[in-house]
Amino acid sequence: MRQRGHPTGPTGPVTTRALTLLDCFAPTRPALTLSQLALRAGMPLSTAHRLVGELVGWGALERDADGAYCIGLRLWELGALAPRGAGLRERALPFLEDLSQITRENVQLAVREGTEVVYVERIAGSGAVPVLTRVGGRFALTATGVGLVLLAHAPAELQDEVLAAHIDRYTELTVTDPARLRRLLADVRSNGFSISDRQVTMDAISVAAPIMDTQGQAVAAVSLVVHHGTSPHALAPLVRTSARAISRALTTPY
Repeated sequence: MRQRGHPTGPTGPVTTRALTLLDCFAPTRPALTLSQLALRAGMPLSTAHRLVGELVGWGALERDADGAYCIGLRLWELGALAPRGAGLRERALPFLEDLSQITRENVQLAVREGTEVVYVERIAGSGAVPVLTRVGGRFALTATGVGLVLLAHAPAELQDEVLAAHIDRYTELTVTDPARLRRLLADVRSNGFSISDRQVTMDAISVAAPIMDTQGQAVAAVSLVVHHGTSPHALAPLVRTSARAISRALTTPY
């Protein structure tokens, strides 16, 4: 999990230390003991004990049946208020469901935060190919269909930053050469959709299209993730139609 806080010692700001404790949790670490939290946060056990007690009292953390700590429901309630997630999801969901019913494939909705993709919604189709993504999860901009769309429509300065940094390789087909990626991003802008062919897993292809605001800026992306062997160009019109419908819904007053 990407560290969003700035770990500090026992004299650091209380808010920073509390956020550092919360940032210790990850999909692979949904429950942690007090000792594990203190170790991962780099703080004395006594300090962690006091802060964890306050977080439990507020509802940010809960204790499971084994006595370990996990993220509390209060944080989920607050997270659901984030306008870029909740508002977008509410407007997009009917079109995502339609796309899912038509194709029976994985449908995903994502936004860009900095140099990463954040998944806002995912609908798993019956018999669809397994994916590595999850709602609320993050991924690199350079490999997935939604990531390529969002990167292609990002400011030039951010594109330069991403392409100058290390580019993760997930399969033997992952494009990691910056020059090739620049050409790929140009094609995405020209075609109006992206195709990620086995760049994340060797059994999946992703087709994605941008969701635009009234200023023509890409505020999100929608994608289908299908089994390798499916024709991505046959799916592109469906994905683009859904993206345009969501774009209209976002710019239409309630």
